[in-house]
Amino acid sequence: MIGTSCTWRHAIAWLVVLTVAAPVLAADAPAPAAPAAAPTTKPSGPYAQAIPGTTVTIDMVPIPGGEFTPATGAAVKIKPLFMSKCEIVWDAYDIFAFQMDMTDQQKAAGVDAKSRPSRPYGDQTHGFGRSKHPAIHITRHAAEQYCVWLNKKTGKTYRLPTEAEWEYACRAGSTTTPQASGLDAVAWYWDNAEDKTHPVGKKSPNGWGLHDMLGNVMEYVIIPGAAADAKPTAAGGSYADEAKDVHCGARKSQTADWNSTDPQNPKSKWWL
Repeated sequence: MIGTSCTWRHAIAWLVVLTVAAPVLAADAPAPAAPAAAPTTKPSGPYAQAIPGTTVTIDMVPIPGGEFTPATGAAVKIKPLFMSKCEIVWDAYDIFAFQMDMTDQQKAAGVDAKSRPSRPYGDQTHGFGRSKHPAIHITRHAAEQYCVWLNKKTGKTYRLPTEAEWEYACRAGSTTTPQASGLDAVAWYWDNAEDKTHPVGKKSPNGWGLHDMLGNVMEYVIIPGAAADAKPTAAGGSYADEAKDVHCGARKSQTADWNSTDPQNPKSKWWL
């Protein structure tokens, strides 16, 4: 999940799909501890990453290494890593977006101003809810900058997951994904979402303890080797997708519609 993506996760198609690709945070698993007198503080199991100076935490889950064959392409080997248990929520993103970790003096001095999001031009939640709801309508640039900020705050290395890492974590060791008959238990999608996002973690987790990998909001993934100007890609399907479009191999690339309601010219690099 960063993602977002920690792992991030979301995606947007205005009018038809009112969603946004959200980050799912990923963190590389710690290297084997070197023989040393001092004990290591690196996690080996699930852990809660606190955001310093706040009461907000991001739950991280270990993902074992292995090999699998993605929906498209040849077999891929995945190294052990950590992913956020849930999609990144507004509670965690707002601290970064609205400088809630800075003093009034720092804000007045413009500290870190260029690397923080501009003020949104409208209600980015669209009335869906904020607390415990996935952060939506943010650009991939914003998701990546959130990771940069989180790294500075925590001293750890967080990033968006690669496309292969995300799909591997989504499958959780299975070669299939839930069909329509079982999708309701793990995902918010067209048939049960009532045309809105929902608080994270309300549906059953997959085999590795990750919630909302399918549905609710799509999630940004990185495609290694892609051109610098390649369109952002989001995975997993959203609350506005039909069952056939909600699965571990589901992908959508950003289109002009994702920014269609942005009145700015040029379009915001932070918000969709």
